[in-house]
Order: sequence, then structure tokens, then C-alpha cells
Amino acid sequence: MSIDSLNWKILKCLQQNARTSNAEIGRQIGISSPAVSERIKKMEDAGIIQHYHTTVSPFEAGYQLKALITIRAFMGMLKPFLEKVKTYDEVINCYRITGNENIVMEVVLKNQKHLEAFIDQLIVYGETKTQIVLSHVVKHNAVKPLK
Repeated sequence: MSIDSLNWKILKCLQQNARTSNAEIGRQIGISSPAVSERIKKMEDAGIIQHYHTTVSPFEAGYQLKALITIRAFMGMLKPFLEKVKTYDEVINCYRITGNENIVMEVVLKNQKHLEAFIDQLIVYGETKTQIVLSHVVKHNAVKPLK
């Protein structure tokens, strides 16, 4: 499915606020609410729109630390880790990457003691490196049309 200019306008609206009504999107871009609904449904069916979700502030929810942890897996430990990582409540994002490390995770933690205990669970799978997140510079930037 190709994404025409109207679909990109719909995607822009939804990426700014996924709760925007079809009627409001239609008013903003100049088409009817049923037309917006039909286009959204087609983009969902094509896999262009994949999910709608709520973003929760970890800090407002009581977490004091956000960190990026990379792992360079020990020989034979990558596959077991890829299964285990799905069970960790601390992990909010996890990526398999290229380079010296195999994995990068974004985690939220209660405090430094929680971080230490979490790293202790990880070191059986490989060598870890941890960076504490100080602030977001770019957050949930929208996907834009290819040029």
C-alpha cells in the first residue's frame, strides 16, 4: 500500500495524539470522518499503523532511574537471554543490535540498589555497560514521509 499525502496527514495527526477523533482529523485535513475511518482501517490492515498505546511517566509512577544497558553476550548465552529478557519487568524496550554489543535495553528502576540487583541478574548472560538517562532530547519523534 502506498501512503499518499492524505494518509501522511492522517498519520501526522495520529502520531501527535492517537486519541484524536476521526471527525477532528477530517476537519483538519479536509475530508469526511467516514473517509478518515476507512483510510485508517486500510493502514491498520496493511501494517502501517501497528499499535495505539498510552505512555506512562516512569518518574511520576515512582521510578527514580532510567538507564540504557548494553550486553555483550557470552558464547551460547544470546538465545537464552533473548527469552529471559521478556520476563523482566524493568525492561521497557529491548533491541538486538550490531556492533560490539548484542543487546541494548531501556530500563526503569526504583533506585541504585534496584539497579545493582538487576545488573547482578544480567551478568550471567554477558558483559554489561550501563548509562543513566538524565533527560530526553528527542521523544517519540514522528515518522515522516520519505523524500
